[in-house]
Amino acid sequence: RTGPALCNVGESNPPTGELVSVCLRRQRISKMRFETWIAVRRAVSAITKTGCIPKGLSCATGALTSRGMATIAAPVIPAQVTNIAVNSIPKHHLMQSSMNRGFSAKGVPSSLSNKGLSTVAAEVRVVKPLVAGGATAQRQVFWWMTGCTGWVFSMVVLGGVTRLTRSGLSMTDWKFAGGLPPLTEEEWEIEFAKYKKSPEYRTVNQGMNLENFKFIYWLEYAHRMWGRVLGVAFAVPCTYFAVRGYITWPLAARLGVLFTLGGCQAFVGWWMVKSGLEEPKNHQIARVSPYRLATHLTSAFVIYTGMLWTSLSVLYPTAEALNPSTSPNVVKGLAKAQKILLPLSLLIAVTAVSGAFVAGLDAGHAYNTFPLMDGQLVPLQYWSEFSQTIFQNTFENTAAVQFHHRVLAVTTLCSVTGAWAILRNTALTTRTKACLNAMLAMTYCQVALGISTLLLYVPVSLGSAHQAGALTLMSLVVAALHSVRGAASRSALMNTYAGAGKVAKDHLAASGARLTVTPPRPVASH
Repeated sequence: RTGPALCNVGESNPPTGELVSVCLRRQRISKMRFETWIAVRRAVSAITKTGCIPKGLSCATGALTSRGMATIAAPVIPAQVTNIAVNSIPKHHLMQSSMNRGFSAKGVPSSLSNKGLSTVAAEVRVVKPLVAGGATAQRQVFWWMTGCTGWVFSMVVLGGVTRLTRSGLSMTDWKFAGGLPPLTEEEWEIEFAKYKKSPEYRTVNQGMNLENFKFIYWLEYAHRMWGRVLGVAFAVPCTYFAVRGYITWPLAARLGVLFTLGGCQAFVGWWMVKSGLEEPKNHQIARVSPYRLATHLTSAFVIYTGMLWTSLSVLYPTAEALNPSTSPNVVKGLAKAQKILLPLSLLIAVTAVSGAFVAGLDAGHAYNTFPLMDGQLVPLQYWSEFSQTIFQNTFENTAAVQFHHRVLAVTTLCSVTGAWAILRNTALTTRTKACLNAMLAMTYCQVALGISTLLLYVPVSLGSAHQAGALTLMSLVVAALHSVRGAASRSALMNTYAGAGKVAKDHLAASGARLTVTPPRPVASH
């Protein structure tokens, strides 16, 4: 037929689960083909305005394309896979949206290209849950993962107590499988004799009696065995769930990486302890290498955040930003929050790692005043070792290490406060708002803990609470990032659709092409 192109746009009705569908017939003459292209872009804009953002994009079926027709449909049911053909959508937007969010982009179909349609199509698959077997299986796996995540949290805190009490070097040997502790006085004397040969005993604990040695030995032994039991608590239920068929391949890959990192963490811990058993240089106090201590703490944080993210993914398999029921304003707000939270999380992580260097150099026992250090904002000792390399001064100078940690902490406090103020009136989901509020409160508590620990010369209770506070703050920022995942990709697609709709509206007004709105027709009719 000849004449203006017709475009049927159906209003969606979420309770009935109907589809918004558009069927366009490509005209044979170039003018009508151009008007059809305009109508397609206008139809996409209409779909977007209804709030039914597509969960799936793919080329039209061969039956339709062979007749010169393109089909556009948008779902109102999240679990429904929808086919959409959109002319001239920029390919880089589709590729950008496909990364790590269950998206897969496909090239230009030859059947459409041969018919003169410049179409870039992508297929957005509904994200499958990480756990198979229904709600009961999902709940069981979630609680198991949450328990292991909390276990790792306790491991980090116990490691901090071990460090603060100088218990880490009490055991002078290491076996991967572990062993029984000393059970008789004779066995205790043998272990104590080994410790007396270590540099720490000569430089720090000269004259320590057997009872005091037993205290630090038990702390280190508990830290090591707690990690070994965690490996069993992780592996045995994981095997059970795998046999039951609850573990999908994507989840199995994540769990495999986490289990491997946990095993490597044991070797990193011994590698750190071994540095403290070597003779110190220049008659210094025996201590573990701050670089190895920072590596050990960083790897623990990586394992913890990986397990926390996986636990949240089991509980929330579908990102809220990718849910068709989420309004466009909320999606834009989540995308804005995502852009702010990503650099903020990096700042929090760097601040926590700098705390490891403070602990490694015992820098908390120096300059126990705040905000001044030795009566100055920047102490003179900060510059005293610049005759060495800048790298050494940054990580091995006690004054520089503590000053950098203070600056990073204050910067984190200001950044979190600013982020909260910027996002306070932004349209966000309830979960994201709760995470932001908790982050703000925890940041102020963490700074107060750090100042109190410094002023009171690092008591064990406050020092361990300060380390636990750092991990808690990291948990909150990870939870906030998890709540906004996928927002940037969907926001980019929405902006693409909105831009196309504006162009189409202008061309429709200029060309006079007719756009008729009719009730939706059954999908089978297409």
